[in-house]
Amino acid sequence: MSALHIFDIAGSGMKAQNLRLNLVASNIANANSVSSSLGQVYKSRQPVFAAELNNLLDKNKAAGVDVLGVVESQAPPVMEYAPNHPMADELGYIYKPNVNTVEEMANMMSASRAYENSVEVLNTAKNLMLQTLKMGQ
Repeated sequence: MSALHIFDIAGSGMKAQNLRLNLVASNIANANSVSSSLGQVYKSRQPVFAAELNNLLDKNKAAGVDVLGVVESQAPPVMEYAPNHPMADELGYIYKPNVNTVEEMANMMSASRAYENSVEVLNTAKNLMLQTLKMGQ
């Protein structure tokens, strides 16, 4: 495996964490939204990652992070009795998303640190390559 593959590996990690941060932002932005029916309520979304194991068998390719998709939470939405709310259904209930903002904030901090670590890997690899090139002078 070439030393240049480190950029592909770190780049795939950054791409994955960028998606994760975007989903966290979407979840937090919709945490207080209200719906008048169960079918229209916002559901928390989470990314699904996997290691690119098939590339490990091929020595000329780099491993990395593969984004398999985005899944919606199956947890039930929060039902709140608010008969005077303009979005209340015929029974007087409004429906709020199943977003846990504390979990989302922890997820955001974790994704942010993982992204920063990938940036540090890129910077370290770049600096080591530059130092190696300077040895030839």
